Amino acid sequence: MQDITKLENDLWEAADQLRANSKLTASEYSMPVLGLIFLRHAFNRFKTVKEKIEANLPSRGGRKRRIIKADFEKENAIFLPENARFDFLAELPEDETPGKAINDAMKIIEEEYENLKGALPKNYTIFEDDLLQELLRIFNREALQTAAGDVFGRIYEYFLNKFAMTGAQEGGEFFTPISLVQTIVNVIEPDHGIVFDPACGSGGMFVQTGYFIESKGENTQKKVTFFGQEKAETNTRLAMMNLAVHGLEINISQENTFYGDHYELTGKCDFVMANPPFNVDGVDAKKVKNDPRLPFGLPGMNKKTKALSNANYLWIQYFYSYLNEKGRAGFVMASSASDAGHSDKLIREKLVNTGHADVIISIGTNFFYTRSLPCTLWFFDKGKSEDLQDKVLMIDARNIYRKVTRKINDFTPEQLKNITSVVWLYRGESDKYLKLIQEYLDAYNANASEIKGKIQAFETCADAIGEKLAAYYDLKCGDGLGAIFNKKLCDAYHEKLGALRSDYKSYQKEGKTLIQAITRYNEWFSKNQPDFSGKIKSVNDQQHKIYKRFQPVSDKIRALGKNTDHVYKLNTRVAEYAEKEMGSRKDADWNNKEMTQLLKDLDRLRKKAIESLKGTLYFYKQVIRLQSRFPDARFADVEGLCKQVDRSEIEENDWSLTPGRYVGVAVQEEEDFDFEERLREIHVEIEGLNEEAVVLAEMIRSDFEALMG
Repeated sequence: MQDITKLENDLWEAADQLRANSKLTASEYSMPVLGLIFLRHAFNRFKTVKEKIEANLPSRGGRKRRIIKADFEKENAIFLPENARFDFLAELPEDETPGKAINDAMKIIEEEYENLKGALPKNYTIFEDDLLQELLRIFNREALQTAAGDVFGRIYEYFLNKFAMTGAQEGGEFFTPISLVQTIVNVIEPDHGIVFDPACGSGGMFVQTGYFIESKGENTQKKVTFFGQEKAETNTRLAMMNLAVHGLEINISQENTFYGDHYELTGKCDFVMANPPFNVDGVDAKKVKNDPRLPFGLPGMNKKTKALSNANYLWIQYFYSYLNEKGRAGFVMASSASDAGHSDKLIREKLVNTGHADVIISIGTNFFYTRSLPCTLWFFDKGKSEDLQDKVLMIDARNIYRKVTRKINDFTPEQLKNITSVVWLYRGESDKYLKLIQEYLDAYNANASEIKGKIQAFETCADAIGEKLAAYYDLKCGDGLGAIFNKKLCDAYHEKLGALRSDYKSYQKEGKTLIQAITRYNEWFSKNQPDFSGKIKSVNDQQHKIYKRFQPVSDKIRALGKNTDHVYKLNTRVAEYAEKEMGSRKDADWNNKEMTQLLKDLDRLRKKAIESLKGTLYFYKQVIRLQSRFPDARFADVEGLCKQVDRSEIEENDWSLTPGRYVGVAVQEEEDFDFEERLREIHVEIEGLNEEAVVLAEMIRSDFEALMG
């Protein structure tokens, strides 16, 4: 199947283009589209399981019994009656209304499965027939007809993400950015027991928990039980569909967590994860004052309204209270809560004095789609080791991010792993840290092994261009013909060809030297792997030796990367000279189509070569970054990044839990300027500004028409 990222993009672009040309808002459009993804997934799963069931059915007298619904339930699949199958809907006769047919399909599924009752969208008649038929066609592409595994889970999450960015579904509050969810999951490691999200939105915390458990080769349903509570009906439905698409079961209640504890899970949860609404005011103090989930008291109250002025410390106490004696919690919180005063500060003091405050991570701006403000991730651990009872790990990650669009940032997979590795070291889990280092060592070595093929392919194409350029010179200027053609032009052409040959020869020599160095290093690398059954120090020492030995190779890679660009530009310039100055495009002896294609191929192969070179250096830099900060594979305070803080120091800072107060200012890292990456960022900025300009122009046009009308 084609690359999942490309498929996600293609599907979104096609579906969003339809919406843009319709009269539907993003909110009207989002739920039905997610419903179609659910249907497509359910049908694919149905087909796969049906084949498996049929193959294993016992036969009697040469005949097999009829397949029944229970057969599918044993395989954790949804049984679909014929009229609820995607192929039935995609092949509807032209005289039938697709909107009604899909509504009926959703009703049939809900009648079959009580846990999906009321969760599936049934408003497809708001769509024009043509639009709905086109949507069915989009989700009936060949690539999707055979898709298996978690492809649809990925696609569903991708569409949830995109709808959040477009402002659908209550301004995107239903969706917690995946980077933040993954950070929470990585820190609390929810791998057993009861997992609860009392503000579960679309269920992203549960989905990432499933990925985390499956990455360890274990069965999610056998390891954990999910419980969710959510105030908004739409979000509850989104979560039920999301979990169904991912093959996960959930116990979810539509209820306001401020006033209700549907599952009575206080003191029973192994893990609590949440992204609650920030800075909520107006919670009725009378209704919550005797709540057993508030062991540290009520936050500040508005004396006039008798309502709480800010509910942040309600949520914080709820998350703490739901945990059992060894439970862990991770949640998103407004940055202001870390330093809030008055009664909030008193609650925070009591929390810190329990010894269960574990990790606090500051996150920079633009991680949320509807809020540009920074936020903070809080973590509790009631099973914290005795030596850490008096400690809190502070991490300032505000300068760690990747720019996705002009207004949205996230973490790269490596940034996420590096942040998590700091937590591992704080907990004394050096073995996990060393395995991450080994993962990076293996990654840059594997990338380096691919360089030879990429460089050779680039050189083969460059050779073909060079031969064509030289042949044209010989044809027009060789053997004294230059005087007839144009001596001045021929001399200039000869000079440019000479420079190209000289620099290209140096490049080939440089490439050959690099490939030899990589080959020697690969051979040495394979024979000098650390023994992970040994002591931490010996593994760490060997890993230091491995990456330091690569330093001369990395210098050669960096140099060749720059020269690969240089060789490409030289070829392009000489070809342009032949075309513009020598007039080759009008010459029958010059094959324009062939040269154009060769230059396109050279650019494509240049990018692949550069990608391989940069990929090698990228993973090498991750090793250097971590090993330079934590040279002994033990936790150490790093200026501007992390600090292990004693309770006494927190008290001295007025019980503040703001990492920036403790870790200091980050030292600016010296790195090579990445021109292409900076161009990408500029492109992202321009693209964002252009999109805003289009929206603004449409608003002005609409306002003007209203004024004139």
